[in-house]
Amino acid sequence: MYIKLCKINRSIKYTYSGALQANRARKASMGSLENQSFGNGFLHPTETNGKVITCKAAVAWGPGLPLVVEEICVEPPHEMEVRIKILFTSICHTDLSAWKGENEAQRVYPRILGHEASGVVESVGEGVEDLKEGDHVIPIFNGECKECIYCKSPKTNNMCDKYRVKPLKSVMENDGKTRFFSKKEGKPIYHFLNTSTFSEYTVVDSACVVKIDPQACLKSTTLLSCCLSTGLGAVWNTANVEAGSSIAVFGLGAVGLAVVEGARTRGVSKIIGVDINPEKFLKGKAMGMTDSIDPRTLKMPVHEKIREISGGGVDYSFECAGNLDVLREAFLSTHDGWGMTVVLGIHPTPKLLPLHPMELFDGRSITGSVFGGFKGKSQLPHIVQKIMSGGIKVDGFITHELPFSKINDAFQLLIDGKSLRCLLHL
Repeated sequence: MYIKLCKINRSIKYTYSGALQANRARKASMGSLENQSFGNGFLHPTETNGKVITCKAAVAWGPGLPLVVEEICVEPPHEMEVRIKILFTSICHTDLSAWKGENEAQRVYPRILGHEASGVVESVGEGVEDLKEGDHVIPIFNGECKECIYCKSPKTNNMCDKYRVKPLKSVMENDGKTRFFSKKEGKPIYHFLNTSTFSEYTVVDSACVVKIDPQACLKSTTLLSCCLSTGLGAVWNTANVEAGSSIAVFGLGAVGLAVVEGARTRGVSKIIGVDINPEKFLKGKAMGMTDSIDPRTLKMPVHEKIREISGGGVDYSFECAGNLDVLREAFLSTHDGWGMTVVLGIHPTPKLLPLHPMELFDGRSITGSVFGGFKGKSQLPHIVQKIMSGGIKVDGFITHELPFSKINDAFQLLIDGKSLRCLLHL
């Protein structure tokens, strides 16, 4: 492998590209990096092909317990599966809620969490034809087999017959078994959201692996596994926001700011950001946000303030907080007659929507969006090209970087509201 340099947040970042035959160039350019631990077999994948790999992973053993970085065993990929060497991974609020065990779908332990990442293919299982050793890839939790009625339909992205996102799923599709085992005790360790990226190596269904341009910066493309795709796609695909329209974004985390970025690229005239953490307003305004609202400073409901400053309500609202009270405010903040609310936040169960059916007769609509309406394998490579050309700005999303061993510190940064995305180096 050789190292390609790219700039993010004014600092030099590394991304790995090239083929195995570039070993000489890699040795010449890596210098002191030669001694870094990239996991068994990464530099010589032919030696590990078809064999069990021992590596480190951050294992969740129970709700709210600190993740334990320990050695695990990772089986070779089975038919239509891919084993990936993870180079970078980041932490999303979905990982946080799963770690806490906030709903029944997430209470599976021990488990390897994580679903935002980038890496390199170490080996492929039988039948995989579109991926090979050395390919630069991002894993995605919402797969695309390209063959079922859902994948062939232009009307949906999120219902692949076999590989759609399934919160209750904790094993591989192929045989209903796990590919992870504790090295110390030999106990099975379960999967998460089709990806399990908090591990130096992971095994993923090939339908959940996207091959990207080897010249792309893997650090920035890591975020396409979830937050960037979700926010951008909610604007472009789900709402299909038009130039000159107005939007309100409830929750200015990474997904919410990706909505702001998507709206900027569409030429939206008014972008109102709502959050109880005013520190996020500077970041939002740098990305194109025109107005900001801290609900704690208002003497009126948020939706009334938004109607006041937008001339009767925004054309579109995006709920990114996973809070039912916030969802109701987002719904009521849209203009009657045509307003649309897109739900992006992950909500606790079994609570129901805070709407009266008759409120829909005012012409407002509400819909959900999974993975931003993107067909991952088909469309994300094109988004990577837009990032590489500068059409999509991603510099501001990665606010912290830590070694993988500090994963619990990264979780705390998210809990404390200090980070958008903390990138972990494996």
